[in-house]
Amino acid sequence: MIDPEVRPFALPDGIALCDACGGALPSARYVHVEGPVMDVLCSAKCHRSAVRGWRRARWTARKHFVLRTAVTAILLGAFLAPHEGPPGRRRVARAAMVAPHSEPSVSALPPGWYGPDWPPTEPSLLAALGEDTWIHPLSGPVRRMPRADSRVFGAVRPGARPIECRNGHCGVDLGGEIWGEHIHAVHDGVVDFVQRNANPDRGGEFVRLSHRDGTVFTQYFHLAAIPRGLERGVHVKAGDVIGLLGDTGVKESAPHLHFAISVRPWKDGPERYIDPEPLIALWAVRVPVEGGEIGLVTTLARPGWALGSAPLSGKRRKDARLAKLKQGSRPDSDSAGDEGDGATETTPAAERAEEPAAASESAPAAGAPAEGD
Repeated sequence: MIDPEVRPFALPDGIALCDACGGALPSARYVHVEGPVMDVLCSAKCHRSAVRGWRRARWTARKHFVLRTAVTAILLGAFLAPHEGPPGRRRVARAAMVAPHSEPSVSALPPGWYGPDWPPTEPSLLAALGEDTWIHPLSGPVRRMPRADSRVFGAVRPGARPIECRNGHCGVDLGGEIWGEHIHAVHDGVVDFVQRNANPDRGGEFVRLSHRDGTVFTQYFHLAAIPRGLERGVHVKAGDVIGLLGDTGVKESAPHLHFAISVRPWKDGPERYIDPEPLIALWAVRVPVEGGEIGLVTTLARPGWALGSAPLSGKRRKDARLAKLKQGSRPDSDSAGDEGDGATETTPAAERAEEPAAASESAPAAGAPAEGD
């Protein structure tokens, strides 16, 4: 293959040569035109070889151009980039003499506040996190939840119930797989009321605990037994055994724990029930070690599957509207002890604890087996 810049020429006798191989051109020739240049070739093979040579030459020229451009850009950037001047004279900084002082004293935290030591240590951090631990009332390793619509908060129950309990059920029904299993206090608190004599119309044997200086109450109904030393005013810790699961006060359903939470945001204010199901779905669970009373608390259990509170029935929906209208016309109804709107602040503690009565167990929820209150 010859240089693509070489053009065909004629011998003295008038014979033309191929631009690729230099041989004599036959009568049938190949012509390649590229821009103003025209090349005459002797065969298709020479034509292909010539085209490849021209392409290689073009790409080589392009590479050289790109390389020269890149080198030029680097040199220009190096010259145009700002540079620091010559290093200045170093100055030696002299530390000021500071009089020694004692560590600042940490003032006592207000009641209800807590935090780690400073500087923090791992034990102090764990202790701070454990100050406000809430645990599931039933032992793990899984978080047990209501299994049927008749066990959820607000399920249908007969009788006069607080309006916030929707259709009557003021708590959730849990467990029942093991008769006599341990029931645990869900949080640190004080025993507010204990009912030891089984009362078939008032939830059987039950315990009511007060938490956070009387702003939160938890109630545990249908217990088979209550520890002997558990009396009003006794302090309990989260996880302490406060009773055994049973069926006292249950008329038609299987043994279970009726667990309820009520809140009183301010002193002497109205007490209202809330749905505990979203809370117990996330609370830590206590797992017994070797089946004994000693156990470890863990948050690794899967979240509980919440069924949600029951929707209001027609009659209860009407009662709720009337209660709202009544509260709107009587601003002081929350503190007047009006039984119609579910206020409980004037009710004795024992009677307040007994409000989720087991007498409601004869009325099952629609489409579900009969469950106790």
